[in-house]
Amino acid sequence: MSAASDQAIEPVTGAVRQDERRAAGVACGAHALHDGYTDLIYVLLPAWQAEFGLGYAELGLLRGVFAGTMASLQIPAGLLAERLGVPLVLALGTALAGFGYCLAGASAGFGMLLVALFVGGLGASTQHPLASALVARAFAGPRSMKALGTYNFSGDIGKMTVPAAAALLLTVMPWRPSLALLGLVGLVAGIAIYWLTPRFGSDHAASLSAKDEAARAAPGAESRFGFPVLVSIGVLDSATRMAFLTFLPFVLTAKGASLPTIGLALTLVFAGGAAGKLVCAFIGARIGAIATVWLTEGLTAVVIVALLPLPLEAAMVLLPLIGVASTGRRQCSTARCPSW
Repeated sequence: MSAASDQAIEPVTGAVRQDERRAAGVACGAHALHDGYTDLIYVLLPAWQAEFGLGYAELGLLRGVFAGTMASLQIPAGLLAERLGVPLVLALGTALAGFGYCLAGASAGFGMLLVALFVGGLGASTQHPLASALVARAFAGPRSMKALGTYNFSGDIGKMTVPAAAALLLTVMPWRPSLALLGLVGLVAGIAIYWLTPRFGSDHAASLSAKDEAARAAPGAESRFGFPVLVSIGVLDSATRMAFLTFLPFVLTAKGASLPTIGLALTLVFAGGAAGKLVCAFIGARIGAIATVWLTEGLTAVVIVALLPLPLEAAMVLLPLIGVASTGRRQCSTARCPSW
């Protein structure tokens, strides 16, 4: 049984490994592109204000439409994927997010921008539930934690690279063709996602079942209030972060920043966020998750207030620190979730 059985099992093992690599590549690529699309809006807000004469309330509504649509439709996206399959829904969502930016590039006014960002948010709603589920389904046991960590980090890469690419494009062409080019990336990525996403078989179902059994058997600390407290902090943290990033371009513009400089500033914030996942994990291991959340939330508030009166050069220096501090809640919440 030994030699013959090993030869029969080996091709299956190789196929499973290949599916894992493809799932990780698709999920990380989708996460990077969608998170980049989500934060690309911050670079474009000053351009839209100058082009259409928008007020701050209208600019906030533009950001809110995209974020609200993306958040509210994540559960329906998961239900739709159960009927049509993850590859098709994730591919269509990615293409739709890209099409939303193409539509924004052709907008003639505020109303058209609202429609374009609604379309983009509709497409973006597919990424988090489906790409994370793709990783969780592909990887079983302790290896899933490493895979999910890589998936989470890829989002920070997108937050840095897509706004930075937009800032570079804005130095050589107007914002409309820049958006068209960035939107086309989503259309191409949608096609690639559909063809590259693995279709899992019974071997992966068995691995998932074993992983679920191990998770149920693992000991975990009971907490009655910990999870609701961190969820509440998360709501406040996300609202503060979104408001800060929405108005940051205008604060920097008042200090004399150009559009490319604003793009660089946002890249610095997101780069700090990527580094913050490592820094906050190091701190959290020594002082605990809850203490780290309090420390980083307080530091975020102090640095935001300190940034306002500073000149442009000094403000740019503080931006990576805001990114690092704002990561503490997300990093520690993720670390604590298995205990609840």
